[in-house]
Amino acid sequence: MTDAIAVINAGSSSLKFSVFTSKAFKPLLHGQVEGLGGSTCGAHAIAKDARNQVLLEQRWMPSEHLGHEQALAYLLHALPPFLDGHHLKAVGHRVVHGGVHFHEPVVLDDAVMAELAGLIPLAPLHQPHNLSPVKALRKLAPHLPQVACFDTAFHAGNPEVATRFALPAELHDAGVRRYGFHGLSYEYIASRLPHVDAHAAKGRTVVMHLGNGSSMCALQGGHSVASTMGFTALDGLPMGTRCGNIDAGVLIWLMDQRGLNARQIEHLLYSESGLLGVSGLSSDMRTLLDSDSARARQAVALYVYRIGRELGSLVAALGGLDAIVFTAGIGEHATPIREQVCRQAAWLGVALDETANLQAVADGHALRISQSDSRVAVWVIPTNEELMIARHTARLVLAST
Repeated sequence: MTDAIAVINAGSSSLKFSVFTSKAFKPLLHGQVEGLGGSTCGAHAIAKDARNQVLLEQRWMPSEHLGHEQALAYLLHALPPFLDGHHLKAVGHRVVHGGVHFHEPVVLDDAVMAELAGLIPLAPLHQPHNLSPVKALRKLAPHLPQVACFDTAFHAGNPEVATRFALPAELHDAGVRRYGFHGLSYEYIASRLPHVDAHAAKGRTVVMHLGNGSSMCALQGGHSVASTMGFTALDGLPMGTRCGNIDAGVLIWLMDQRGLNARQIEHLLYSESGLLGVSGLSSDMRTLLDSDSARARQAVALYVYRIGRELGSLVAALGGLDAIVFTAGIGEHATPIREQVCRQAAWLGVALDETANLQAVADGHALRISQSDSRVAVWVIPTNEELMIARHTARLVLAST
């Protein structure tokens, strides 16, 4: 019997999971439990194998109010028969915020959990839900080692000038600074670049993680030097329901003129803004691209425009540009967005290969969508944050056993 590593990415109402072998990191299965916390439709669990064939499916009545602990108890009982004889060795978790102290993945114990709970004010809509399954598993399977992998860690080496706000030093020392997020995705892309484009891996690359949550990262020799996200995952690009970059004076105006309190502003900026807020239609880029609505077109145009603005900023931070990488849901699948972004970046020496751009990426393979003589290479590389977490978890746990 060989070992397996489980990976968990928990949200407020969902729990995504994957299981890999612990050495070759072969994917065994993946799935999710949705509708946690009292969905009107009830909770729904599904698990699929590496070929996306359904292995199991389960539904619960709305009255059952499944939480993270109940979902994990079900998975611990239901999944082992589908692990092909592998024994679960450890669990890795995606944790959004590592603050100023956690620059590397870490094995979770009481002291670490206490520190991570102290970071909840920095990511109030993510951190509590990331930690919830950790607490549940410590009760359900106390023998099972657990590892936290942080979305902020990859950016920890950013130069200090890139992390500071122009605020009093006392606030910076208290943790009010730019952290950057989506680090596990960027770390994975950085690990793939040497195998895809050696010149880009050694040089100056901007990676665009474009999905429901969107950000961009400047890589110099595979290391993060700047990111569009800052103190929270609100900053930078417009996203599915998040506003992106906004003048802080708007928040003061909302308090003074609209009488909104902190929680109401938080809900507005996180859940009612972005593509949804501008379009009044949907947070899903696929819906917007298929729509004839003027507001939908406006939302798409704003998204592309902001990508272009941020690209110029990151190129300035790098002092030039050798490559662009598109990744995540929109980046990997929204052909029109890639085309518009590349057309907008022609001033940088980007020459799009229209035929290549129409091709679909599959099975994790990279696809070059720039012309052979393009001064800047442009790639589509599917991200794999779960694999990154599995690698970190295996390294920490297996090294100690």
